[in-house]
Amino acid sequence: MYSLQYHLVWCTKYRKKVLANGVDQDCKEMLQEIAQKYQFRILAMEVMPDHIHLLLDCKPQFFISDMIKIMKGNLARQLFLAHPELKRELWGGHLWNPSYCAVTVSDRSREQIMAYIEGQKEKENRK
Repeated sequence: MYSLQYHLVWCTKYRKKVLANGVDQDCKEMLQEIAQKYQFRILAMEVMPDHIHLLLDCKPQFFISDMIKIMKGNLARQLFLAHPELKRELWGGHLWNPSYCAVTVSDRSREQIMAYIEGQKEKENRK
């Protein structure tokens, strides 16, 4: 029995706001497909114009660094194929900033993090 949950955040290169105008929806669908393929569960997700928030539940066999590499690599490849205009927006053709934030989540903090992630779009819309 296990319950490993992580709040993950990563940004686009140069914090360019390229995850908008339909790219955000494609990104969500692609992340769901990646999660299904690699057998982890997305509990909450929000794609902002320049970063992504995920709350994941995964098996202990996955190292978090490997999981991030899988998601960022597969997602970038799929997004560049579906939206070739992204490469023109980004110098050097890299979609993601190489860093990321990964925070472990306990049962007590899960609801707070889910509410935080779900509130990100509303916060962006108020700006």
